[in-house]
Amino acid sequence: MLDIKLIRKDPKWAKEKLAARNVGPEQIDDLLELDAQRRQLLTQTEDLKAKRNEVSQQIAQVKRNHGDASEQIAAMKQVGEQIKELDAQLEKVEKSTEYILVRLPNFPDDSVPVGPDESYNVEVRKWEQPRKFDFEPKAHWELGENLGILDFERAAKVAGSRFVYYLGMGAQLERAIYNFMLDEHQKDGYTEVIPPYMVNADSMFGTSQFPKFTEDVYTVIDEERPLTLIPTAEVPLTNYYRGEILSEEQLPTYLTALTPCFRSEAGSAGRDTRGLIRMHQFNKVEMVKYCKPEDSWEELEKLTANAENILQKLELPYHVITLASGDASFSSAKTYDLEVWMPQQNTYREISSCSNCTDFQARRSQIRYRDENGKLNFVHTLNGSGLAVGRTLAAILENYQNADGSVDIPKALIPYMNGVKRLQVKKSE
Repeated sequence: MLDIKLIRKDPKWAKEKLAARNVGPEQIDDLLELDAQRRQLLTQTEDLKAKRNEVSQQIAQVKRNHGDASEQIAAMKQVGEQIKELDAQLEKVEKSTEYILVRLPNFPDDSVPVGPDESYNVEVRKWEQPRKFDFEPKAHWELGENLGILDFERAAKVAGSRFVYYLGMGAQLERAIYNFMLDEHQKDGYTEVIPPYMVNADSMFGTSQFPKFTEDVYTVIDEERPLTLIPTAEVPLTNYYRGEILSEEQLPTYLTALTPCFRSEAGSAGRDTRGLIRMHQFNKVEMVKYCKPEDSWEELEKLTANAENILQKLELPYHVITLASGDASFSSAKTYDLEVWMPQQNTYREISSCSNCTDFQARRSQIRYRDENGKLNFVHTLNGSGLAVGRTLAAILENYQNADGSVDIPKALIPYMNGVKRLQVKKSE
């Protein structure tokens, strides 16, 4: 959530910043008008309450002197009704203010390219050149089905489209990938966590999925305690310290977790209908950081390097792009996307997003720390995929495939595969 003081201090700057996030200036005008009403009502209410307290003391004094205070009592009854009416107006204005404020995205950093969509994204660097095949590379879903390690058809029978069964060596390869990732992140100083896979609405609000993106998730219907299946481990990891005050010595804190992720993929009809790229359920290793504000930009570079380390050790070609202001996530001030090369599509596809959310999530979640002077400050939070496991498996299948349909195992994963170096095509019976 944005600090309304910054908007109030420089409305022109705020409008320019949020225009880059496709927010119209009229929303800022409406917010500032409500904010002015709120402050005016607060002043009026506080003045009346001060007057009521003063006269109440006078009434008490008159009564102690056995005088008649009926006139003052009647006047105070009227003041009480005025306060009640102003409080009702204030509550209504505050709700309207909050409605707008919680739906405004984070301010983009000055280094973010300005543009309404992904066509304005900027490539930062590229690692390795894609392999040149002397045969027509197959798609990962075709390879997986021929190898007998992926079954989309039976998953559709059991659960519907955009689900998959991993079988035999496919399940083992998936497990090898995420165990390798977790081990690497531990080396980089992250504490491994197994978090809840369902969270409450306050947690979804804290990381900005609610209220704006309620259609993108799966919610368990329970009147007494509605819970949401996590769309990413970012939610339970970032909410770990929700409502708490940390000591300066606790920062930075690095957390990592492997979790299933559940997404409705609303609005993605017709996109990536085959394969592992866009699933309703998938595994992902997530990295989350809490740090002091002055350290968050350096921590973003480190976070991105941690994700790149996985791709480099798996020897998968990729590039890093900075997302344009209109393409970045709602809570992000700056995002680097890592896109891995997919030979069959002859293009790069997203496999990780690494974001600095500055104090946006911390403000919503009330996560603060006390500095050396005793002052309370909001922490900065960062998150990044390290990596999306299914997409990593898909990239391995396509980049390591051979002409006969077999797939080599990346050297870094062979110890996690009990020495298996190649997946062979399943022989027909």
